Amino acid sequence: MLAPGAYDAFTARLIELSGFEAIYMSGAGVSYTSLGKPDVGLLTGTEMAERAAQIASATYLPVIADADTGYGNALNVIRTVQEYERAGVAAIQIEDQVMPKRCGHMAGKELISLEEAASKIEAACYARRDPDTVIIARTDALAISGITEALQRAHAYEEAGADLIFVEAPRSIEEMRQITAELRRPAMANMVEKGQTPLLTTGELAEIGYRLVIFPGALARFTAKASLEFLAQLRQEGSTRNMLPRMLGFDELNKLLGGDEIKELEQRFSS
Repeated sequence: MLAPGAYDAFTARLIELSGFEAIYMSGAGVSYTSLGKPDVGLLTGTEMAERAAQIASATYLPVIADADTGYGNALNVIRTVQEYERAGVAAIQIEDQVMPKRCGHMAGKELISLEEAASKIEAACYARRDPDTVIIARTDALAISGITEALQRAHAYEEAGADLIFVEAPRSIEEMRQITAELRRPAMANMVEKGQTPLLTTGELAEIGYRLVIFPGALARFTAKASLEFLAQLRQEGSTRNMLPRMLGFDELNKLLGGDEIKELEQRFSS
């Protein structure tokens, strides 16, 4: 399954309308768009849960939600899972970094102990009220301690009850194959453009053994570059006239987002 990264209700709707099967709520994307800051652990759990609720309410697709470190210890994880479930997400990702965390492809990451991390995954599984809520356990150990510890942690998180395992930032296809071969639970891959991991297609990742792939920041990076080009041209020309072929019109955008259906409801229920 391929899940592009959304950072708000608008991008979630675009992903749904493009025919994808799932959405990944990227913590990095939310940080970019709500704070204008990189992914360095500045967001709180309540801010993320609120954004998750906005995204989930805008789409019929299942939302896979980044919950960073769970925003504290095992008790904080319990609350985080409860808040995320109330928000309407289908899957919740918890990682084993020290707070404040960093993006998985940044340097300078630190880990909590294996025992504490496993207890947080166990707490997440305990906290869920819907048995269909998927708990994803992420480890960043590979970049810090190597693949042996990463796999040791992955197995511990499997034992703690995680439904899906996310070993972040493998550096080669060989490491990726080793990860999927040794895991007992389904594996998730993270495609970060110009990051540490080889950039592969979903078909190639499926052949390696992955069951889920996320492209968490691709839409944000593409939008940022396109927006900078747009703004530079607008500043230079003083008009959007020459950019009209690359834009949706006012009515086109409203129709895309369900404007016709809203008008029908207004007419149906008008007094």
